[in-house]
Amino acid sequence: MPGLIGKKVGMTSVFDADGKNIPCTVIEAGPCVVTQIRTVEKDGYAAVQLAYDDKTEKHTSKPEMGHFKKAGTTPKRKLVEFKNFDFSAINLGDTITVSDLEQAGAEWLDVTGISKGKGFQGVVKRHGFAGVGGQTHGQHNRLRHPGSMGASSWPSRVFPGMRMAGRMGGDRVKVQNLKVIKFIPENNLILVKGSIPGAKGSYVILED
Repeated sequence: MPGLIGKKVGMTSVFDADGKNIPCTVIEAGPCVVTQIRTVEKDGYAAVQLAYDDKTEKHTSKPEMGHFKKAGTTPKRKLVEFKNFDFSAINLGDTITVSDLEQAGAEWLDVTGISKGKGFQGVVKRHGFAGVGGQTHGQHNRLRHPGSMGASSWPSRVFPGMRMAGRMGGDRVKVQNLKVIKFIPENNLILVKGSIPGAKGSYVILED
């Protein structure tokens, strides 16, 4: 059972058998519908496409509607392909749930999401610079500035890749080997130890 699509609900904490308080992220995972099965003969590679989270027909294009009707399901918002499914046990229109992940014995998960966007940030927040430092010897309002960015007469330019101020966050991030603390199949929830990328309500991809 390679994975599921879900949403980040938020964070909580649970106590283990030794009474230790463990910080956890709550993920609403599935139910996901199999909307396409790709084969080597037809597509050049083997994969299973899962769809998650209903949306209205009003916001669905006609090609998308045809795609979903072929699988016998309602329109979905998020589509993701997984390559390591057991293809002999999967059919178009099947529903994959948290129970399937639990029965597969998943103890550790890789979680992929889009990190929170921070907007345009300076070098101290973006790269952990210490600033120029000191307010004496002519230093004026330089505490969070980048400092020198290179020589002057040569090369007379800033080299590509120089760490400077700029847009921060909004990147695709994968956190690997998060321990599964608890499955709650009746509510389609999974509790994993630690934090995962993204804001509350953002989509995440779970891989076993």
